[in-house]
Amino acid sequence: MKIAIAQINPIIGDFNYNFEKIKYFADKAIELNCDMVVFSELVISGYPPRDLLEKDDFVDANLACLNRLLASIRGIGVICGFVDKNATDKGKPLFNSAVHFEDGNILYKVHKRLLPTYDIFDESRYFEPGRESVPYPYKGHRIGLTVCEDAWNDEDIFKRRLYATDPVALVVKAGADLVINVSASPFYVGTKEFRWNMFGSMARKYGVPLIFANQVGGNDSVLFDGISTVFDKNGNIVASACDFDEDLLVFDSKAPESSKGDLHLISNSDTESILKALVMGTRDYVTKCGFSRVVIGLSGGIDSALTACIAVKALGRENVSVVFMPSQYTSKENFEDTEELAENLGIVLTQVPIDSIFKEFLRFLSPSFKDNEPGITEQNIQARIRGTILMGLSNKHGSLVLSTGNKSELAVGYCTLYGDMTGGLAVISDVPKTTVYDLARFINREKEYIPPRIISKAPSAELKPDQSDQDDLPPYELLDSILKGYIEDFKGADDLVQMGFDKDIVEEVIFKIDRNEYKRHQAAPGLKVTSKAFGYGRNYPIVQGYTKTAGSL
Repeated sequence: MKIAIAQINPIIGDFNYNFEKIKYFADKAIELNCDMVVFSELVISGYPPRDLLEKDDFVDANLACLNRLLASIRGIGVICGFVDKNATDKGKPLFNSAVHFEDGNILYKVHKRLLPTYDIFDESRYFEPGRESVPYPYKGHRIGLTVCEDAWNDEDIFKRRLYATDPVALVVKAGADLVINVSASPFYVGTKEFRWNMFGSMARKYGVPLIFANQVGGNDSVLFDGISTVFDKNGNIVASACDFDEDLLVFDSKAPESSKGDLHLISNSDTESILKALVMGTRDYVTKCGFSRVVIGLSGGIDSALTACIAVKALGRENVSVVFMPSQYTSKENFEDTEELAENLGIVLTQVPIDSIFKEFLRFLSPSFKDNEPGITEQNIQARIRGTILMGLSNKHGSLVLSTGNKSELAVGYCTLYGDMTGGLAVISDVPKTTVYDLARFINREKEYIPPRIISKAPSAELKPDQSDQDDLPPYELLDSILKGYIEDFKGADDLVQMGFDKDIVEEVIFKIDRNEYKRHQAAPGLKVTSKAFGYGRNYPIVQGYTKTAGSL
C-alpha cells in the first residue's frame, strides 16, 4: 500500500483555510497514486484549540468541515484528527478523535485514550478519554490507529508511566500489523531524538511498522517541528519529512525492507533547530495574528541583533522596522554596530534619542525624587520611555512590537516591566544567553550579518555609566547552568549545591527567579524551545511562601 503523510500547518479555528489545505494535500497524494494519506492530530480544528472547545459553534464548525472533506475527497483513504462529540450523558462532552474515511464513507473512528495534563497540555479539561483500542482492516493491513499521547506510555521507555493503559500494546496484541500515530507533538531541544528512540524501540519490540504523522507550525507559544517519520518493523527509519515546514512524505508499506522511502533534509544541530523554530514561530505568530510588519528596538547589543535577524528571515526585510533610541549612556560603538547591522540586513534604521524626554521626566518627578539618590528607578524610566516610543510606532504603523529579552534575563528579573519587556511577542524569551551567542555565530556562518563586535563585547543595558550585565549577574555560563537545573530539571537549592554550584550564588539566583514571577506573568508571549519555558505551561503562583529564599515584592 502506497501511503502519504501530509505534514501541514493548520490555523486554529480557520476551518475554510484548513479544509483547503487538507484538500490540496490529499489531491497531491492522489496525483502520486497513493492509496491513503495521513494527517495530524486535530488537523481540522488546529492544535491546541484550548477554550475554543467550550464553544458549541466551534465544535459544530469543525464537524461541518469534516463533512465537507467527506463529500469532496474521492479516490483515496484519508486519516485525520478532529473534535468529536460525546453522544452519551456521561463524562466530558467531547473526544479528541481520529477518523479514516474513503469515498464519503467512514471506515473507522477512534477516540484518544491518554489525555495529557502536564506542561502545555490540558486535555482532560475538555475531552473524555476513549475506551477502545482495536485494529481494523484496510487494503491488506490491520491498522492500529492511535492519537499522539496514546503512544507515550511504553513501559520500556518511561520509568514512571502516567497511565495504566498502553493503547499501542493493546492494538498490537489484537492483531495490528501497522501502527499509525497521528500527533501534535511540540518541539523543544532534544524531542526529535526522544521521539525517534521511542517509536523505533516500539516498532522493533512489536515487530510492526509504525507511522508518526506530526503537525508543523507555530500556535501562540507552542511550536511544532513536524519531522513525520516512518519506522520499519526493525525500528529503522525508512522515511522522514523535513523539519519546521510543510511536507508530503510517501512510502510503500509493501516495499522490501531494504527499500527506503522519502528522506527529507532536517537540521544538523540543536542550534540550527532552534533558529528554524524561532523563524517559523515568529512568522506564524505575526501572520496568524493578522499582522504583516514588526518593529524592533535595536540597542547595539546581541539580543536585539539576533531578534532582528530572526524577524528578517521570518518576514522579509521590507516588513521589519528598527529603531535606535540612544541616551547619554549609549556608547559610540553601539551606534556604529547598530548602523552596520541595519545595513547588513538591508533594513531602514530610525533614530529617536531619548535624553530630552528623560530629562523632562526627571524634571516633573524631581519633587518626589529629591530626597533619594539616583538608582534603578532612573534606569527603568529610560527603558519605559523606549517602550512607549516603540508602542507609539506600533500603533501608528500597524506593526507588532517584538521584545528582545532572553531567558536568562527574564528568569532573574533583569528586565523592566513596561519597558524592554514591552511587546506583542517575546521572540527569544526561552533562549538562554549562552544560546543567544551560539545562534548569532551560527547566523554569521552564512554571512556576517551581525557585526563581530556585537558578539565579542561585554553585554550592557547602558542605563548608567560603565554598566555591565556582570555587575548584577553571575557570568552567563554559570547562570544558565543554574537556571537549567532549577527551571528545566526541577532541582532544588540543595541539589544544585551538591552538583558543585556555590551556595550563595544558588540562593541568590533562586531568590531572583521566584521574586520576579509577577513580572513574567505580565510579559509578552514567548516562543517555547526548551523543555520548560516561562509562561504557557509553567504554572507557578505569584503569591506564595514556600521558597525559603523568597522575599517580598
